[in-house]
Amino acid sequence: MEVPVGFLSTLWSFLSFLPFFFLLLLLGLIKAAIFGPLVVIVILLGNSAVILGLWPAHCIWTYYSIIRTKRFGLTLKIFILLSLLVPLVLWPIFGIIGSLLVGIGYGIFAPLSATFEAIGEEKFSEKLYHCFVDGCWSSIEGSFTVVRDFTDFCFHSYFSYMDELREKMHDDEQPTDIKLLELPSCLLVSLLSVVVDVPMITLVALSKSPYMLFKGWKRLLEDLIGREGPFLETVCVPFAGLAIILWPLAVTLAVVSAFLSSFFLGLYGGVIVHQESSLQLGLAYIVAIVAVFDEYTNDLLFLREGSCLPRPKYRKHTNPSSGPLERNTSIEMQMNELKNGKVGPGKKLVSERSRTLKKVIQELRPMQVWDWLFESGGLNGGMLLQEGLITVEDIEECVRGGSCRKLSIRLPAYCILQCLVRSAKSDSYGLLLNDEVELTSYNSPKDKVYEWFLGPLLVMKEQIKGLQLNENEIACLNKLIISYKNERVEDWENSGFPSEDKVRIAQLQALLRRLQGIVASMSRIPTFRRRFQNLVKALYQEATTNRENNSTDNGSMSSNRGAMRGKRKMNGSYEKTRGNQALENKVNRNSVELDSIV
Repeated sequence: MEVPVGFLSTLWSFLSFLPFFFLLLLLGLIKAAIFGPLVVIVILLGNSAVILGLWPAHCIWTYYSIIRTKRFGLTLKIFILLSLLVPLVLWPIFGIIGSLLVGIGYGIFAPLSATFEAIGEEKFSEKLYHCFVDGCWSSIEGSFTVVRDFTDFCFHSYFSYMDELREKMHDDEQPTDIKLLELPSCLLVSLLSVVVDVPMITLVALSKSPYMLFKGWKRLLEDLIGREGPFLETVCVPFAGLAIILWPLAVTLAVVSAFLSSFFLGLYGGVIVHQESSLQLGLAYIVAIVAVFDEYTNDLLFLREGSCLPRPKYRKHTNPSSGPLERNTSIEMQMNELKNGKVGPGKKLVSERSRTLKKVIQELRPMQVWDWLFESGGLNGGMLLQEGLITVEDIEECVRGGSCRKLSIRLPAYCILQCLVRSAKSDSYGLLLNDEVELTSYNSPKDKVYEWFLGPLLVMKEQIKGLQLNENEIACLNKLIISYKNERVEDWENSGFPSEDKVRIAQLQALLRRLQGIVASMSRIPTFRRRFQNLVKALYQEATTNRENNSTDNGSMSSNRGAMRGKRKMNGSYEKTRGNQALENKVNRNSVELDSIV
């Protein structure tokens, strides 16, 4: 696509874009007006039924788990039990209101985005067809998917968290408790922090919102008119207009998010008092957290470094910047690595973008990582099924019971282990998902949850690289992570592991335990369970087909063996008949000869 050069070309490009954009916007709004109410009804009724239906079980099981857990001390248990009354009572109200807002947002933006994405089709006839069709039934299907994921979170993920809370502690772990004498100080600082920090943080967010609004508009208009950045292709130009119109909504949501997060930042002051055992440091946190938030927003908006607000030290032995907000230093890390020449082939900077906005959206979608994980699970699951490490009984148990540790935890851990070993062998900077895709801290989904998972996996890759595993050890590890426990060194005594070094075995077992723990945390994400059930169904169909083919082959072989036995039996009877006839003839001849002699 040629970039317009000159004022007249740029003006003509902008004017010719307007009718095209407004027609698509009108079509998307019409589809949103038709199908949006249905989406709202599905999400509101579905989520409300789940919230109200499971609310008694959530209340009872929460109190039961906190009472039975050994991870909290007596004072902390009493404090949590008393504090939970208000959240549990307000949960149905906020849950239903949130479901209504999610339904409205999804009902409007799903048809809109689908209408604009339809212009990415190659043929004009396909573009025209998909502009009218996309976002209609798919939005309704997506609303059912939202309800299903919400149900999985409320019914499976929540109870999984409670079960983990009641698990036995290790011998070296100590229960978490708060000192009774410090409890009044914690409550006082939390209350003061909410009263002071909530309006101050909201004021900081409001003061930065005009700059965020106009800077965003300026950048989007520059990209639209100059066809630079993500809007270089014609297919992406309508997205520019949609982004310009929706940018004020994004700024509003940012301010609302800052207001809601300010309550949690304020309540964190009580944690500071308890951790540092100092009321003075808790009061210092009340003042410092506003400056920390101001510096954080400056980093996000690429303003001046630091903050003009006072920032007293609220930690005794650590950097005062450590706390609930961490400074965003990814750009600085990239620049340092670029200066030092550490950004080599296969590594991307955050500022790099694809040539189309559609590709950029796919790059930043967290579901792309899920796609790799479950596609790898399907391929490796079929291979393990043929090798006998996964049996049909395991799959049937998972289908009947709804969960199976070998499939839900060990199989994804096996896939990630293959990725870690492959990445360590190739000495890659990140994780090699396949031959063409490398996942690094720069091109990974910009989601805090994925950053929590990616960081430990990169550390584990370096640990594998340091252990310098040979081929026999790698092959044995693939079997051990599926079929053996990893709690003690004695669990691998009869496993056939090549090395007898107990320290090396303990290191590998710790690595596998940590990997399975990461997968267990990933399994609580709502979309994981839905994708995992689809994977189990595919493996069950493959196992059933293989079993039917084997039974058919065995049946044909049995029939062939039966025919051969029948043929041999018939031949034996024929031979026996011939032998009896010969013996009878011989007896007759002998009797004739005897008579003649007599």
